Amino acid sequence: MSLTSPPLPPKLEKIVQRCQQITEPKRRYEYLLWFAKRLPDYPDLDRMAANQVPGCISNVFITAHLQDGQIWFQGSSDAQITKGLVGFLIEGLNGSPPEVILQITPDFIQRTGLNVSLTPSRSNGFYNIFRFMQRQVVCCQSTVNASYH
Repeated sequence: MSLTSPPLPPKLEKIVQRCQQITEPKRRYEYLLWFAKRLPDYPDLDRMAANQVPGCISNVFITAHLQDGQIWFQGSSDAQITKGLVGFLIEGLNGSPPEVILQITPDFIQRTGLNVSLTPSRSNGFYNIFRFMQRQVVCCQSTVNASYH
């Protein structure tokens, strides 16, 4: 890890370290599928264009809300590996302050080894999902700031 990279939230760091311990690509996929299974059902009402991650081959939906200074995400995908990536990110980022999430760069995926296991389209999807989540955080902050004016 480079000295200029901001620290990851503790839950995300723990997941990254767990991924580093998995040496077989098949087991990494199993780990992603485990995250997919842990995602709560995504509300049908939230399956709309505003919540859909652009640039993904599969349908990916993410919402975020700010509560007590922490960001909480919900998400889903119609493809299991992609749903696992969504679950991975949600589990790692949920409960983090907005400023922490906005400082992170998606390069941490390289530390997990997942970037080697993923197809180029899924790897690109990961970056799209992560950047979309960061945009959702900015929207949450804008909404809160607008309500104070």
